[in-house]
Amino acid sequence: MPLFNTHVAKQDNCNEKESFLEPGDLKVEESVNPVVDSARFVYEHTDIVKINYEGGVKTAAQRIYKTFVSEGYSPLAWRHHPLHLQPPVTYCSRDPRTKACLDWIFLVSSLNFSFWSEKTGTVEGELCFGVEWREGWGDRRKKIWRGYWSLVAAINKALEANIPITDPLFYYSKVRCPDAVLENVFRAASHCPDLEAMPLLAERIAVMREVASILVSKYGGSYAGLLAHFNAKYSNQGTALQLVQMIVEEFPPFRDESSLNGRKVFFWKRAQIMVAETWAAFYPPPDSQDPHPFFPGGIGQLTMFADYRVPQILHHFRILTYPPSLLSLLTSFAPISPGSQTELSIRAASILAVEAVRDEIVRLQQERRLETGASGQGRDEFTSVIIDFFLWDLAKKIERGEERIDDIETNEMVPAHRTRSIWY
Repeated sequence: MPLFNTHVAKQDNCNEKESFLEPGDLKVEESVNPVVDSARFVYEHTDIVKINYEGGVKTAAQRIYKTFVSEGYSPLAWRHHPLHLQPPVTYCSRDPRTKACLDWIFLVSSLNFSFWSEKTGTVEGELCFGVEWREGWGDRRKKIWRGYWSLVAAINKALEANIPITDPLFYYSKVRCPDAVLENVFRAASHCPDLEAMPLLAERIAVMREVASILVSKYGGSYAGLLAHFNAKYSNQGTALQLVQMIVEEFPPFRDESSLNGRKVFFWKRAQIMVAETWAAFYPPPDSQDPHPFFPGGIGQLTMFADYRVPQILHHFRILTYPPSLLSLLTSFAPISPGSQTELSIRAASILAVEAVRDEIVRLQQERRLETGASGQGRDEFTSVIIDFFLWDLAKKIERGEERIDDIETNEMVPAHRTRSIWY
């Protein structure tokens, strides 16, 4: 049965307008993100998930572009979420809110993996892990946050209780911060004793200890220290991709890699999202003439973040086409092994699909400018990162029943794939 009560359209094998991207159509420029090159290799050598260009990419890109233009969707949307810990509006390295926000981003990104529940799709679906906290900073109302937001709520709740949970110097120390403290921070809502525990809690604690030990021993015990080292290394000219590569090299828990046919392939989901969150959190306000304090060259080289939620919405948009065997696995909530060809195919096709959507949106923008003479966002704004942010938000809205796609043909919203790992 479908996971969500959404618009049901023709299934993949019923659409006569599908035009799949073939391996030869996926051109990779020199000096691109290694994640793109890896995705192309996996797409060529798995032949499981397909990208539907004519009936999916082009149609979805048109809709997404219209939404971006009409709603003004931009990186500034990051500041509008009530659970985000806000930095100062105008960047100042000496403002304590800057360091606090950076350390918050580092910890959240370190633990941003595997929030799907074993209880989803069962009669116990309401017992999925959740954390009770405010509806936002300074809000008196309370609610139970689930999924990714349960992590954020738990961290914010600890900060509000004066537990310095985002300070690497604190969670590095088993004396100041024993496992029991972390287990308590990430506990389920106390008035719901039957709620399941946070998935992979032991692994999350191990990740915290390892990344903190590296920050403490090499970078002064903070993400700000890491960024200072990065800027010194590249004479303040480092790119977002170079920071991603540095994070992957220095921090093994961010080394999201696999192998296929004897070749190493890279996905780097959490390293890329940490850099992207940093970019969005410190994005200059509209009236500012200042460049970005960390990424003056933008984040155009980064890809989408290959997780389990965005592929779900890409399939709903008919951008991705799944074979019947994969649809059967998804609708039966069967696990998909990490590193399997099926899992690699889903992630690789998602990366290339968002790259194709981005390119189509840029084409539409250029076409609009030629026709109307209008100015608008440049290529650096229509990035795979901002498209990923938009798609993830949209998928969650559809999941909550707040939005549905009625104006274009869609596939039935099937469950997200179930792969349990620390990588996403």
